[in-house]
Amino acid sequence: MYQIIKQEGRAKRAKLTTVHGVIQTPVFMNVGTAAAIKGAVSTEDLESIGTQVELSNTYHLHVRPGDQVIKKLGGLHKFMSWDRPILTDSGGFQVFSLAGLRKIKEEGVYFHSHVDGRKIFMGPEESMQIQSNLASTIAMAFDECPSSVAERKYVEDSVARTTRWLVRCKKEMERLNKLPDTINSSQLLFGINQGAVFDDIRIEHAKRISELGCDGYAIGGLAVGESHEQMYHVIEETVPYLPKDVPTYLMGVGTPANILEAVERGVDFFDCVYPTRNGRHGHLYTNQGKINLFNAKYELDERPIEEGCQCPACRRYSRAYIRHLLKAKEMLGMRLCVLHNLYFYNTMMEEVRNALDGGDFASYKRQKLEGMKMLQS
Repeated sequence: MYQIIKQEGRAKRAKLTTVHGVIQTPVFMNVGTAAAIKGAVSTEDLESIGTQVELSNTYHLHVRPGDQVIKKLGGLHKFMSWDRPILTDSGGFQVFSLAGLRKIKEEGVYFHSHVDGRKIFMGPEESMQIQSNLASTIAMAFDECPSSVAERKYVEDSVARTTRWLVRCKKEMERLNKLPDTINSSQLLFGINQGAVFDDIRIEHAKRISELGCDGYAIGGLAVGESHEQMYHVIEETVPYLPKDVPTYLMGVGTPANILEAVERGVDFFDCVYPTRNGRHGHLYTNQGKINLFNAKYELDERPIEEGCQCPACRRYSRAYIRHLLKAKEMLGMRLCVLHNLYFYNTMMEEVRNALDGGDFASYKRQKLEGMKMLQS
């Protein structure tokens, strides 16, 4: 059940009650593609830094270790020893990102595995079956993510196919949730809006999929090459045509600024690899902007990554020490940086929720963005 607690303009403060607990929104989902956060981050770590939702990927877990293996072991929650909500991406983004390894047809997509080259077929039914085996809290519909620079005719055809696939996903999910051996018979299904940067295609698709009564709706196919201005425009144009009584999820986005802008435009859910990927390369988020610990000026810097930060890295270690670990290619350096960045994102979302609760989100957003411009990124 989704409940809006407070609104400020289009920005929403809400909560989604699931079989694995309540998700307070707006929320940033921490990305653990293969059932783990890259950078040696454990389940205990995720709990300690305030993670509400973990996100894993259907395609990657299907390839390795295999969704049947995970089902035999009791589902993804038991496999990971994680009792809070999990969202599984459908594998649809791999249709986009593995362009050289796939062929799209009406029935679904033919892949070559990026691990061992073996042939894989995934269509709407297969994606739902895999996600049911994983037993995630929220399953994403199988879609195609067209390039932001694709020609209009291609986008129209692709979006029409994505709509047909969503109908098939919904039917298969309803069937799976009734089976006696289904681990999570309360699995939710989110549909995905596509349309590249064409406003009219996005709006028409939003109207069409809204009629199908999904448990939530995502805006996909952004942050894949278009400008920030184009992205914000698409969100602004599309969100009003998605249902108000279920969550809105912006897939794969983004920077702290991207998230704040999207919250203002009515988005509830976010995910992105930026905090983990940047952390592994020594790029760290602070309230004054982004810093690169590989810079020589931090060699003798005894301060924490950010004064006052309560993450596991900042409570104990100096910039100088963490820089040394990174330079020495010690795993601990990456781990501490990833923990800091995820803590920063999770804490920022808590601040956003508190600001919405207090009715001063606009003021918070302005101050946060101004503060993060203090350092050169």
